[in-house]
Amino acid sequence: MLTAFVCAACDGEIAPEELSLVKKLCDKSDLFEGLNVEDKLNTYVVSINEHGIQFINEFLRVLGKATLTTQEQLEIVKIAIEMIEADNQVLYSEVKFFKKLRQCLKISDEEILAELPDKEYYLLPDIKISDYTFDENVHFDNINLASILKLDKASQL
Repeated sequence: MLTAFVCAACDGEIAPEELSLVKKLCDKSDLFEGLNVEDKLNTYVVSINEHGIQFINEFLRVLGKATLTTQEQLEIVKIAIEMIEADNQVLYSEVKFFKKLRQCLKISDEEILAELPDKEYYLLPDIKISDYTFDENVHFDNINLASILKLDKASQL
């Protein structure tokens, strides 16, 4: 869930479609059974509002030190790309953040492309990855999943 949240927030905006995707991801995983997703997301909102780029850098630091299987790393890549694409608007800042996240993983580009052959542009070396920044003036509001889910259902009608 933290990976999804950080990918949603990395562009300075958390879109309703991104929140809807987080909820769907949590609902289909037994790992989050009994967890109040909204409360957890709001805990992340408080942390990112208080610490800004330090919150994101700490996530990346922990991810880089984690011992993950190839399958777990692939899942992180899939979640990150799903979150970036959730609002149907892929921003350069999001791809730039993905490349920073990608640096923390030990999985090869070939392994990623075997699973996600149409996502090659996320792997292209077109930027200086260390240039990723986060606008310290961004402030996120508390998350209300009920209102997001109502919007999501209304758009499906």
